[in-house]
Order: sequence, then structure tokens, then C-alpha cells
Amino acid sequence: MKKATYSIVLVVLLAGTFLAGSWYSQRGVAKSATSGTAEAVHHVASIRPAQGFGTPGIAPDARMPAEPVHVHGGPVAAERSSASMSAGTVKITPEQQQLIGVRVSSVEKASGTHTLRVLGRVAPDETRLYKVNAGIEGSIREVSAVTTGSQVKKDQLLATFSAPGALSTIQLFILNANAGDRAKLGPSAGQNALALANSNLRQRLDQLHNIGMSAQQMEEIAKSKLFPESIRILAPADGFVLARNVSPGQKFERGAEFFQIADLSRVWILADVFEDEAQYLRPGMMARVSLPRQKKVFSSRVSEVLPQFDAATRTLKVRLEADNPGFFLRPDMFVDIELPVQLPAAVTVPVDAILESGLRKTVFVDRGNGHFEPRPVETGWRVGDRVEIVQGLAPGDRIAVSGTFLLDSESRMRLPPGGPSGVLSKAKPAQAGDEHAAHSQAGHHHGEHHP
Repeated sequence: MKKATYSIVLVVLLAGTFLAGSWYSQRGVAKSATSGTAEAVHHVASIRPAQGFGTPGIAPDARMPAEPVHVHGGPVAAERSSASMSAGTVKITPEQQQLIGVRVSSVEKASGTHTLRVLGRVAPDETRLYKVNAGIEGSIREVSAVTTGSQVKKDQLLATFSAPGALSTIQLFILNANAGDRAKLGPSAGQNALALANSNLRQRLDQLHNIGMSAQQMEEIAKSKLFPESIRILAPADGFVLARNVSPGQKFERGAEFFQIADLSRVWILADVFEDEAQYLRPGMMARVSLPRQKKVFSSRVSEVLPQFDAATRTLKVRLEADNPGFFLRPDMFVDIELPVQLPAAVTVPVDAILESGLRKTVFVDRGNGHFEPRPVETGWRVGDRVEIVQGLAPGDRIAVSGTFLLDSESRMRLPPGGPSGVLSKAKPAQAGDEHAAHSQAGHHHGEHHP
């Protein structure tokens, strides 16, 4: 009997103890939900949220302020406004923004003239480029002091050569020149004889011209009736020697290039522009060309020739034409080009404000109180360092224009396991009876979406 009574008393005591503990636990939870001050907190660093600290202050390794969070993962001071923000929203304090280089700017809708700045390369004007080639086999006899880069004048002596194959042609030229003179002096010869002499003479002149003899030397031979010792190579125009491929005693074949000379009083400037930029360029548009190191500025005009597509660089080659007084612009020099482009009214942002991941483009909108929300956008044209926003932003929105890469990394780390607030939650240790919750949480992480 005593043993049964003892057992009943023990059961009653255990039940009372369990009920009292349950009542106390529920009272503590209710007090925590209303006041937010009864729960234990610990501190985490925003850059390494998985690492906790027992006291507030500076995280030892990250050197950034440690933020207080509840044991179950929520912030000490829950921000009700963050409930309306999308997943991946991060909170960065002003100190942290300065540390990681976040800069914020307002979105504006404006129209006007935008300056497109591109790099250009100087090239000779093809209509002012002269190539001196051999019209017959032979060998070089003498070469002047002219070298690559030298400035030459029209009919300046460049070199001389001998060509045995030209002897018969020169001899016939002298004979035809004599016959022409006799026809002119003899009135009894008649018009037919004079016409025949002139025809033969023009034929020999064409042959000598194809060989490479200058008109000046042919005139000298026609007057003197003397056989020349060598054939002279003269500069065809004023310009600069771009190539010199001769040396004394050098043998050459027909078609060999002796010299390449360019008149640089007017040059071309070739620039690579993207397809969406080229649509704003018009023939006749004026541009500013500069040599920053020499502090020289030139005026140029977009050519009437349509841009050519370069498959290697996926760009369009635009040609500009510029006068070159003083010959400061030389072939293959790089110059800075500024093109005034008239743009329609549109919402634009800096290129660095947009994060691209595949087909998705994202910006970070400043929602106030240090909150940055990732938002997908659609883009339009791009000119220089500005990109048109077709959808996703409105004038007046404030977005991050620098430090976006670190914001994106932080946003991916802070994607919530079960809520849209974007504030990182630290899960409590799994209990024996929490198997269902653990499986549910793991399933959420497999399906999470990264902006």
C-alpha cells in the first residue's frame, strides 16, 4: 500500500513540474514576441555571417562591425519595412559602404547630346597612296639617300636601274622620234606620213612608261636622241616614303615594288564602334580628333562610305577624313576621337551599375536605411559609358553605381532560407525531433533563385 501511494505522489510531482516548465516557456516566448528584448542574441559579421561572436564590436578577421541577431537567426530590431523587399536584399551600413566602395546615384531621364569617345588609328588616304613598281626585269644601279619616313617632292630622284630588255624599245623610240621630226619638217611628206609617225611615237611612249621610265626622261631622250645609261625612278608625287625595297646591285623581276609613297596632307582615321553605337553616326558628322601627348586637336568628318563590319572584333569600322596640316598625323598613330551623338529622351544609368549573368541583368536599388534590393532590368542602346533602361527603373530611383560586384556577392550569401526579407538567418542546431524541418530547409536551398 505504501509503495502504491509513493508511486502516485511521484507521478503527480512529475506532471506538475512539466506543466510549470511549459507555462514558463510559453510566457517567455510571448514576452519575446511583444518586447523583443527577452531572447538571447549573438553577433555576426556581415561579410562572414556564418561566424558568430559573443559580444558586439568589430569582427576579429573581417575588421567590420558585428551585427546582433537572435539565436533563431532574426535581427534584434526586426525591420518591418524589409518585408516588402525582394529576396536577396542586403543591408550595408554607411561604414561598410565606404569600406567596399559603394557609391549611390539617382536615375534620371534626359535627352541631349552625348559625347561618344572612341580610339582611332591613322591610315593613309588610299586615293593619295602611290606604289612605284618595276615594269620589266633588271637590276638596281644607284639609290638615293631617301629612306623610309623621308619626305620627298614630285619628280625627285629615288634610284636608277638598268634593263637589257628595254634596249630595243628605247632604240625604236629614238627612231620614231627622228621620223616624227622629219615628217614635221618635210611639207611634201603629207598628212598620212605625219599621222603614222605620231602613232608610232605614242606607242613607244606607252611602252617606255610601262617599263617605268618617267615622262621627264622620255622628253630628254626625244630631244637629245641619245641612248640613256640607265632608267631613272622618280617620285610620282609629294609625300612621305612608307616603304623602300631597293638596294644597289639588287636584281628584280617585273612587278616588284620599289617604293611606296603617301601624300599625308589628308589622312583617314579608322575607329571601331559597337553596332548599337554606329546607328547614331551619320555621314558628314563632324568629330574632334586629338593627340593628347602633343596637345594637338584636329577637325574630322565622318566619311560617306558606310561602316564595314569586322567579324574578329564584332565591331563596325567607321572611317573619318581629316586634313593634316603640319603632318602631325602619321600612319598607325592612335588618336582620341570625340563624336557628338544626339540621343532621344530615355532613362540611362552607368554601365558599371549593371550586373550581367547570362541573359539576366540586375541593378541594386537603394531602399533606404542601408538596404539594397536587387532588381532585374531590361536594357536598350549603349553609348559610351551610358546604358538605356527600358524597364525596371524610373526617374528618381537611387541605385548603386559602384561596388556592385561585392553587393551581388553579399546578396547571394544572404538569400533567405524561408523569407523574402533578404536578411541572413542563422538556423538553430537540429534537434532529434526536427528531422522534418531539416528536410524542408534542405529542399528550399536546392530550389533557391539567385538574381
